[in-house]
Amino acid sequence: MSATPQKLTLGEKIGYSGGDAAANFVFMSMILFQLNFYTDVFGLTASTAAAILLWPRLWDALFDPIMGVLADRTRTRWGRFRPWILWTSIPWAIVMVLAYTTPKGWSYGAMIAYAGITNTMLMTLYSMNNMPYSALGGVMTADLNERARLNSFRFVAVNIAQFIVGGFTLPLVAKFSVGHDRQYGWQMTMTIWAAVCFVLFLTTFFSTKERVQPLAEVKSSPKQDFADLLKNGPWKIMALMTLVHFAILSFRGGALFSYYHHYADKAAMFEWVHQLGLAAPALAADAPKPGGLLEWLGYIVHGDPSNLANSNIADVFNSIVNMIGTATTIVVIMLSASFARRFGKKAVAVTGFGLSALNAFAFYLLKPENVNGMVALTVLGAVVYAPTVPLVWAIYADVADYSEWKTGRRFTGMVFATIGFALKAGLALGSASFLWIMAGLFQYDTKLPAAAEALTGYRTTAGIAVGILFAICTVLLAAYQLNKHATIEMADELAARRKRAV
Repeated sequence: MSATPQKLTLGEKIGYSGGDAAANFVFMSMILFQLNFYTDVFGLTASTAAAILLWPRLWDALFDPIMGVLADRTRTRWGRFRPWILWTSIPWAIVMVLAYTTPKGWSYGAMIAYAGITNTMLMTLYSMNNMPYSALGGVMTADLNERARLNSFRFVAVNIAQFIVGGFTLPLVAKFSVGHDRQYGWQMTMTIWAAVCFVLFLTTFFSTKERVQPLAEVKSSPKQDFADLLKNGPWKIMALMTLVHFAILSFRGGALFSYYHHYADKAAMFEWVHQLGLAAPALAADAPKPGGLLEWLGYIVHGDPSNLANSNIADVFNSIVNMIGTATTIVVIMLSASFARRFGKKAVAVTGFGLSALNAFAFYLLKPENVNGMVALTVLGAVVYAPTVPLVWAIYADVADYSEWKTGRRFTGMVFATIGFALKAGLALGSASFLWIMAGLFQYDTKLPAAAEALTGYRTTAGIAVGILFAICTVLLAAYQLNKHATIEMADELAARRKRAV
């Protein structure tokens, strides 16, 4: 391998970005749907589902450093990181389907064991694939500008995947459920997504190449790095903020799914999608469905506004809202690139999270029939939250700079490894906390999801609880020490030190 800068072809950039797009078919399914799959489809109680969601994700967080050690010591003719993408591609596709398959005729204990094992396997394969994938981007080229362009392609691919998962999963589930059940619908939909992942992983493997040989250098012990990290005030705040931030994502995903499927008024949603031309009269039991792409994708709602209990209206409406939110986020991120340069990363992040808290509180005020308000708040929420998405990751790099500034040594890997642990622990706690709150405060019974207490719970968790979590993040970011002035001062001093060291 060569250490010289290397320009990447368009094919390499597109091929590399496919790997993270594939990962997001699992990640976004986990964020948006996995919680409700285990309770509403698989048939687990709230407490059991909380455990199934909690422990595999915590294991995933702990396994990441182990996977990092394994990848760093891998030596093949393909490199250190590319082989893991190839080796995990087939197991990933198989386990992805198994994790969303509901066994028939099994005892409840066997079902719990099956869910726990398959979810743990899926989370383990996620780490075995995505950690080496992330490292691969750093060894494809030594050119910093090329790396930046590579990550731009990756960001676009990730958002396309999120748009697809959020927009098409539920309509496809409803489509495949016709004549079968929701369990079959989930199995078939995830089979499609698994096949897409497999193709994308192979594309990444065959279109990329590792070129950069790491320099041999003396490093301090991990124990010393972690001891110094504990003295890093900005890291402490960002680690805690990350825990809460990513807990919001999984917590809100479960809460909003239930909010749209059980709290929002189905007749009002039907009227809304009817205005988009996506509603049609109910079909007779033996009548064939009309053709067309939207019909095939499950986006046409056949039903009568007075009898929508068994229709796919909630699936379609929820999916459209997801797509609107994702599309708005992409557009605003592109338009807000200059905000950080003008106001500073901290100021933009504090403002974005603070306004996101108010936006979430507003969800609590909506009546079930106010679907226009739900769509409007989704758009507004995406507008105020979107500018924070790239900035949070940039702040992590500032935390690494702060460590170098204070200690004279840079241990970026330790910073990002610990942040990664906080991220995955937050995802685990977010899903589990939603179920704990619903069961403990609102008598949530997974077999009676539309009970009056549960409806109050969906409204409260999607609104007040999410708002409180965003407010906690706002307070933590306000306490973060590195504002625009401090960051510039630190960067200038580090640059001067490096220049003197040359």
